[in-house]
Amino acid sequence: MPKMDILNMSGEKVSELELNESIFAIEPNMSAMHIAVVNYLANQRQGTQSTRTRSEVSGGGKKPWRQKGTGRARQGSTRSPQWYHGGIALGPKPRSYRFTINKKVKALALKSALSAKVADSEMIVLDSIKLDAIKTKDIVKMLAALSAAKKTLIVLPEKDDVIYRSARNIEGVKVVPVNTLCVYDILNADTMVIAADAVSKIEEVYA
Repeated sequence: MPKMDILNMSGEKVSELELNESIFAIEPNMSAMHIAVVNYLANQRQGTQSTRTRSEVSGGGKKPWRQKGTGRARQGSTRSPQWYHGGIALGPKPRSYRFTINKKVKALALKSALSAKVADSEMIVLDSIKLDAIKTKDIVKMLAALSAAKKTLIVLPEKDDVIYRSARNIEGVKVVPVNTLCVYDILNADTMVIAADAVSKIEEVYA
């Protein structure tokens, strides 16, 4: 089983943690991760884009000129798609982009993303992530001590408003509870800082 150092918020090693190899040491499945990322981005889309068809554009009730004898092409309305101020042919309409993926594929994608982070030494495990008060400089100090990259994902065992509000103004830093962890957030971050309790919860669900 792969082992990782458990650090404190000052960047000092306090103990070691054995990771479950079926979650943190598998061969990353690129196809599963791609499907999971596309699914996440598609589900974020509002789908409210809309264009007007010829029936929705005002005007155009009168025939521009008579059918025959003018030498020009026949026209029935000045709101046909080829006209200036005409309706849009085959334009986008409100729709849902949502789709679901198989649970096993979703689990495989998450395991692959976590394994990739461990293999690339981009995951840092902390004994706990706690603050007594909302202080952004404490989070900045912690990330500096851990030598975390600019784009950092902080994973907590449960929702913590103090940590969230302390980190929300730091560019590139995102805080999520472990139950909302997704493949996109993992892959989008250059460094993943995770609490040891959150690791235990992941292993409990996916082992």
